[in-house]
Amino acid sequence: MPLPFALNHINLWMLDDGDGVTIVDTGLGLPETRALWERIFASELGGKRVVRVIATHFHPDHFGNTGWLTERWGVELWCTQAEYMAAVIACEARGKSKSGRMLEHYRRNGIAGEALERLRDRGNHYPGLVPSLPDSYRCLRDGDRVVIDGRRWEVIVVLGHAPEHAALWCPEMNVLISGDQVLPKITTNVSVWWDRPHDDPLRLYLGSLARFRPMPADALVLPSHGLPFRGLHARLDALRAHHDERLAETLDALGEPRSAADLLPVLFRRQLDTHQMSFAIGEALAHLNYLEVAGSATRMLDADGVERFRKA
Repeated sequence: MPLPFALNHINLWMLDDGDGVTIVDTGLGLPETRALWERIFASELGGKRVVRVIATHFHPDHFGNTGWLTERWGVELWCTQAEYMAAVIACEARGKSKSGRMLEHYRRNGIAGEALERLRDRGNHYPGLVPSLPDSYRCLRDGDRVVIDGRRWEVIVVLGHAPEHAALWCPEMNVLISGDQVLPKITTNVSVWWDRPHDDPLRLYLGSLARFRPMPADALVLPSHGLPFRGLHARLDALRAHHDERLAETLDALGEPRSAADLLPVLFRRQLDTHQMSFAIGEALAHLNYLEVAGSATRMLDADGVERFRKA
């Protein structure tokens, strides 16, 4: 399904499920996406009906049509508790007080001028992309087994990218639906957000990669962005090496005090639009918070109200 961002697509999955079909992830809750779903329903189901909707996590490209699809087919949403609650909170994060706190977070981390104004104009885009939520859901927990078409899919809850991201592993088929946690080419966004400024999500993300190590190296990985691939272990190694390199670059840049905004040219060697900047500042903070927790960097609040970090 198309996305109106620099990352211009998301992979959604339909799994045969006996007399029906299980949908995994739903796309943005926009009329264009729903029209594409209706085309698929008309041409691809072969008389079957959707019997459940699974969402790997609450981000709008995954969660956007959960309300519409579950109502359209009269079925349940299956997701983890933290992802459902995060979606509820994100839908309600409106109003000047929350917008003001979000902008203060960006300002405190060195965003100023035109860039800060663009973020102000953007505001909270989540409710526009997730216009409705199901009133209830079926809670998935780590280690649960979901039987789909007679095969058992294990729920693997992984952290860092989202609160309780659910990957799905089917040993019988040697197939992993990895969501956003393991992508073939780009790296998963791991960010610190305005409402939890001292989180250490990168440590959680890197630790969660170990959950995939017991799987065979030739497992077929179905990611949310990019092409399906084999070579899971090599990709895990590459992701770890990438973040080790970024951590080293971040630490090297802290010979003098720097804010998260100061580090954007170090970590992202390309022009960033407003959408990308919000993720980039979060990712820079994730690396800075990791170094602070490790004792390699210290945080200070300067007289201008901007937080800066330097080598410990």
